[in-house]
Amino acid sequence: MIQISNIPLPIDGTTEDLERAAARMLGISSRQIGSFAIARKSIDARKKSNVHYVCTVTFATAQEAALVSKAASRHISLVAPANYAFPPVQRASSLPPVVVGMGPAGLFAALFLARAGVPCILLERGQPVEQREKDIDAFWRGGALSETSNVQFGEGGAGTFSDGKLTTGTHDPRIATVLQTLVAAGAPEDILWQHKPHIGSDLLRGMVARIRTELRSLGCDIRFGHRLGGITLRGGALAGLTVMGSGGTYSLPVDTVVLATGHSARDTVQMLFDAGVPMQAKSFAIGVRIEHLQADISAAQYGAAWHRLPAADYKLACHLPNGRSAFTFCVCPGGQVVAAASEQGHLVTNGMSLRARDGTNCNGGFLVGVSPADFPTEHPLAGIAFQRQWERAAFQLGGSNYAAPVQRVEDFLKSRPSRRVGALTPTYLPGVTPCDLSGCLPSFVAETLRGALPLFGQKLKNFDRPDALLTGVETRSSSPVRILRDETLQSPVRGIYPCGEGAGYAGGIVSAAVDGIRVAEAIAGQA
Repeated sequence: MIQISNIPLPIDGTTEDLERAAARMLGISSRQIGSFAIARKSIDARKKSNVHYVCTVTFATAQEAALVSKAASRHISLVAPANYAFPPVQRASSLPPVVVGMGPAGLFAALFLARAGVPCILLERGQPVEQREKDIDAFWRGGALSETSNVQFGEGGAGTFSDGKLTTGTHDPRIATVLQTLVAAGAPEDILWQHKPHIGSDLLRGMVARIRTELRSLGCDIRFGHRLGGITLRGGALAGLTVMGSGGTYSLPVDTVVLATGHSARDTVQMLFDAGVPMQAKSFAIGVRIEHLQADISAAQYGAAWHRLPAADYKLACHLPNGRSAFTFCVCPGGQVVAAASEQGHLVTNGMSLRARDGTNCNGGFLVGVSPADFPTEHPLAGIAFQRQWERAAFQLGGSNYAAPVQRVEDFLKSRPSRRVGALTPTYLPGVTPCDLSGCLPSFVAETLRGALPLFGQKLKNFDRPDALLTGVETRSSSPVRILRDETLQSPVRGIYPCGEGAGYAGGIVSAAVDGIRVAEAIAGQA
């Protein structure tokens, strides 16, 4: 198969245009090209007068080696398709593995084990995605917060009510398998080749339900409303679980558990720590959501062509004289800021957008990195205490009713409370309270964000516009804890496999799913 990269394509160009361009580069007719596919597509907006796509394509044709040799271009090469194969199963235990948590890490661990003939028991404290959607909608409309069925907990994990971004900084060969699995579950095929693939929260919900159907067809036992409440150890190894279910508490004999709890299962982490499972505090980030008009962001990124292109995002970072760094994270074009609390009396924000990304506003995390040196103590769970401190402050600052504290950028820069929002209409539900966000941010975080705003405004026009809106507080960019594991992917407490973002080994849907597959491989290979 031949691969050609760096092919320019006009904004209104077609796949047929790409085929013709590839044929010209090889000196053949487009009729000689077979199995043509786009492998990569990104937007080149470095020159606003010439915004275009840049593509990589693959295809088959006759005499491929000779054509590539004759072309003598670094953009033209021979490639072989990469095919993933799950390793042979050597597991001898008669007990089914138990997967705790049905986010991407847990779902993919269970799915790949079940496909290999090792069905699992899945424990999910939350509800199926259909019920979860109803519970979240009721909360956003001013109803009560469910501590077990919310943006953080429930089938699909926190990513189901986000943007469904599939970008990752890793280069694991399993990534292609993750994307292909998602397409088989209903994701659009363009996630296989888009430079910044995304699914959208609306499509993700149906995909999660389809994966559930496959898991059950493969013999998995899925238990919603069941929470891990304790572990039993024997000789330094896992021997059983205590599970708190809808019908009461029960014991479950088990020798293998996948801990894919997500980054918000604080009670579970506390229980594991108390039981002697080794873990350590880790760095994460804290800050706010910043909200702009999507048209402003797209125009700044693409110039006059912005209305002919998908909604634009951004990625910004800087290092300040105070030694701190600020960066943007999880940008949601055409999306909304969402109430993502999972504990009573705590307020957390996140971002979400649908597949179409056609909302009026764009929002992104605007964060500052924090490390264990910033936490109140050296305790392994001190990062959780740090998160809770600022989440409680945000809840109180917003009015103790889950309204979010907000501040206009102009007021934030001048360290004065906002009395109103400006021209930009906030998307956060159930509502917002204009105030001074310094009441729910560490002073060094507020100082760093103030220093970063004008710098980001120089990099991206209108980023620091006076009426842009800051919404607090965002604390759950990643897990504040890492549950230790070794080269076998097990905890020193044998039989426990810490997995995914909540265990400190992933940072998003794709990397969590990849980690789930890696853990499934490790479990299958344990004789």
